[in-house]
Amino acid sequence: MPANSVLRTLIADIIVDVDDAIRDVVLTIHWRDGQHSELRVRKPQSGEHGSATAEDALDVIRSMAGRWSDEHIAATLNRMGFPTGQGKTWTAHRVRSVRYVRGIDAYRSADKNGEGLTQVEVAKALGVSSYLVRRLVSTGVLPAVQVVPRAPYQIRAADLTSEPVRAAIARKGRPLRDVDADTLPMFSYT
Repeated sequence: MPANSVLRTLIADIIVDVDDAIRDVVLTIHWRDGQHSELRVRKPQSGEHGSATAEDALDVIRSMAGRWSDEHIAATLNRMGFPTGQGKTWTAHRVRSVRYVRGIDAYRSADKNGEGLTQVEVAKALGVSSYLVRRLVSTGVLPAVQVVPRAPYQIRAADLTSEPVRAAIARKGRPLRDVDADTLPMFSYT
């Protein structure tokens, strides 16, 4: 016998009520033997559903939104391992949709003023590779900040003209570490 047939033979009726004071849906089940059972379920907020974006992902979106494009935000969320509310990977369109629903401001490239540069923009400005810029950042020669871990670096344009950066660019192709005067070369140049 199917399960729904069994339930129909056991249940006389179900009365549904809403307790707005504590936001509960109250189900009163009247069994055929005269017994009654009560089941309470939390009533969802208006617009709330089971596919909501995790709060951690929303924090990343909020912190990056004004400074980074939706593409950068999506890539960062994917690197951090945050799925969408439906368990999918992030795309620029999905980030844009969440921003719109949550009222989070978008990236404004016109407001950037060239103060905070990306790694690619710095490489282009200095005429070097992105790899060298990444090395300069990792060794501390070029100061950079990340809004959240694994987000793209933001580099101030003013830091590009500092003496340590200029010196590192000048010795392009050689290591960034300081060479001690007492160190002997591995190969002698004749």
